[in-house]
Amino acid sequence: MIVDLFSGPRGWSEGLRMLGLTDIGLELDTAACRTAVAAGHPTIQCDIATYPTAPVAGRITGLIASPPCQAWSRAGKRGGLADQPLVHQAVHDLAHGRDTRAQLLARCRDPRSLLAAEPMRWLTDLQPEWVCMEEVVDVLPLWQQYAGILRGRGYSVWAGVLNAADYGVPQTRRRAILIASRTRAVTAPGPTHSEQAMTPGLFGPGRARWVSMAEALGWPDGQTVVTRGERRTPGGNAFLADGPSWALTEKTRSWVLRSGQSVAGEGRAERRADQPAVTMTSRADLCAWVPSDQPADTVRITVAEAAALQTFPVDHPWQGTRTKQFEQIGNAVPPLLAAHIVAAATGLPAPALPKEFAR
Repeated sequence: MIVDLFSGPRGWSEGLRMLGLTDIGLELDTAACRTAVAAGHPTIQCDIATYPTAPVAGRITGLIASPPCQAWSRAGKRGGLADQPLVHQAVHDLAHGRDTRAQLLARCRDPRSLLAAEPMRWLTDLQPEWVCMEEVVDVLPLWQQYAGILRGRGYSVWAGVLNAADYGVPQTRRRAILIASRTRAVTAPGPTHSEQAMTPGLFGPGRARWVSMAEALGWPDGQTVVTRGERRTPGGNAFLADGPSWALTEKTRSWVLRSGQSVAGEGRAERRADQPAVTMTSRADLCAWVPSDQPADTVRITVAEAAALQTFPVDHPWQGTRTKQFEQIGNAVPPLLAAHIVAAATGLPAPALPKEFAR
């Protein structure tokens, strides 16, 4: 059995399917659970902090976790930053058989912060053969704490930062990753792509060029996304849609697409769109794409387009409101990246590039 904590709409699970594996997911959000079930993934809707580990004791092979990251998030007011020491303390205590979560939770500014310690409870109780965890880059110090504990238990561990674009995902999504196994030596998965194509030679098997946002979505060349939209105030950025998109955030509500334009200068930066898109977030539904020959019309990015940048199947059955669907997409692990990570943990062959991205 493979257990997926905080499983969401099942980015990890779709990656497992590429490898011929299945898992059972634990998730609290109703819309995400509905999406998972509609996609055929076994799901338990529950609060992971209170769900017991006993039902899967002695039956678990792999553990996957992408816990919430409020204490490390750079978005919003970052009120959870003060909770970081409490999360580290919770991980330490759980690793040593002491459950101090209730006391520490009472001291947290954001009650979600302590969820990042939950995987240690499952690791301590169940001791799976292999582990894969993912979060925003700033969570790396926490993963390094997990890594030290796991090494002390006999696991081979790798913890570091991966860029999804290096594995064929049309998006420059950088994430802190932990891979561990107590049955085999592990390291980071070998990249299949790079910003510029690399021919096979003395230093490796070669790599394909990053998959671009425009290629993934079937857009023509020369589109420019302007993050300030039609506002006349200074600031903002612009990037060509021939390359990776920048991170979609709550500011994306003002983005517009202009054909054939390249905006750069004071307070702005340019990015090529013949590269992968950058990180998708739950605010992707606010992107406004405005063709230059139709300046009065606004064309929003679709759910299918946002999901394509995450390498979900085209028919993935997203559930909930449009806002909830984009929230799920933005929070998910790209399935293609997930497959490469799990392959590194299990020793299974890495997945082939999906045909829609093969070049």
